Amino acid sequence: MRPRSIDELVGQQHLLKPGSPLRQLANQGGSGPSGPSSIVLWGPPGTGKTTIAHVIARVPGHHFVELSALTAGVKDVRRVMDQALTDRDLNGITTVLFLDEIHRFNKAQQDALLNGVENRWVVLIAATTENPSFSVVSPLLSRSIMLTLRPLADDDIKMLLERALVDARGFGGELQIDDDAMEHLVRLAGGDARRALTTLEAAAGVAFAECEDLAGEPAGTGADVGADATGGADGEADADGLGPAGPTPVVLRLTADHAERAMDAAVQRYDRAGDQHYDIISAFIKSVRGSDVDAALHYLARMLEAGEDPRFIARRIMISASEDIGMADPSALPVAVAAAQAVALIGMPEARIILGHAVVHLATAPKSNAAYNAINQALADVRAGHGSSVPDHLRDAHYPGAGALGHGKGYIYSHDAPHSIAKQQYAPDDLLGKDYYRPTANGVERSISERIERIRGIIRGR
Repeated sequence: MRPRSIDELVGQQHLLKPGSPLRQLANQGGSGPSGPSSIVLWGPPGTGKTTIAHVIARVPGHHFVELSALTAGVKDVRRVMDQALTDRDLNGITTVLFLDEIHRFNKAQQDALLNGVENRWVVLIAATTENPSFSVVSPLLSRSIMLTLRPLADDDIKMLLERALVDARGFGGELQIDDDAMEHLVRLAGGDARRALTTLEAAAGVAFAECEDLAGEPAGTGADVGADATGGADGEADADGLGPAGPTPVVLRLTADHAERAMDAAVQRYDRAGDQHYDIISAFIKSVRGSDVDAALHYLARMLEAGEDPRFIARRIMISASEDIGMADPSALPVAVAAAQAVALIGMPEARIILGHAVVHLATAPKSNAAYNAINQALADVRAGHGSSVPDHLRDAHYPGAGALGHGKGYIYSHDAPHSIAKQQYAPDDLLGKDYYRPTANGVERSISERIERIRGIIRGR
């Protein structure tokens, strides 16, 4: 069912506008003095990277060469480049080199492509599921156009499935699908065209096997077991009276039960070392910070279901407890630390309960980043050179001779003062009166805000 022309492609319409690099490659080069550009196709599995390359391969005048970074080496690349140069100069043929999984090429292997791409011995179509900014060398990126492929929308997946049901390369009209079965397959696909067709094929296999068991003969002939089967029995006249009809093909119906039996759970798209790892943990932390407990639990579930290390999640929860909640709920950090310790002791699958407990606590807690901002501002001042010498009365006075230097002279022991708070200078001279911690009016910090103003007033003699 792989598309054979650019117009058969489903999805990625943002890359198929007139004059786009893909259109130029599919139309035997650019218009006027421009020519086809080398491209890097970046996108998740099943979004059409290989399909686009094969569509371009069908264009007359293109010599198509396919290499996989899993098996090819520098010698293979150089051999293609040498042949491409000969074909271009002697035969006027453009070589299109499709390199799959380019992120698996090391720097030396990618550098071997540079001359050929720079001098247009080849038009490179490189495919990768990893972010090219990190996985493709900069010189090669600067000589190519990076095109980002998006996961297919549900309507795109549905169109692919419907095409497979009626196309002669697919089921050729021998299979119909219930609406709920279609919805189930679209949901399972997760924007992946390859997965959609694979699950359709698996579900159809269940349906055809069931039909054979019921009818006692191969599906597609014999008894009427499909809801849409029509026509009379063998030897009966057709409705138009033109003579006896042959065996009536059965149109088999694919139900949700067939789809569920073929694959009963959606596979989570998650790469523990790639973009999904960072994107989902980012969405998780921002959901906790935004107090959306339901979204936070969703992202937690996605990470756990995909096999993310629960200790990594627990560490991020501890950071969030101080960064996003702080003193608005002083119990948040102890809960997060206890959760991390429990996760290390218990492990999965029970660790999911502990993590869920901690996430609910943090997401529903009042929020404050006052403590987070306070230490950042203090560090910024230190790095900027602020903070003169320690006041003499605060210096260490326990060793002989310290008193002669004035260390400890005039120090007031706080517990001797009313409320154990003395009027006294603590900050260096150049930071007197500098407030780093500014409590919010959220949660416990509301009472802390009132208390700290009174304390500062006593210490500073206001």
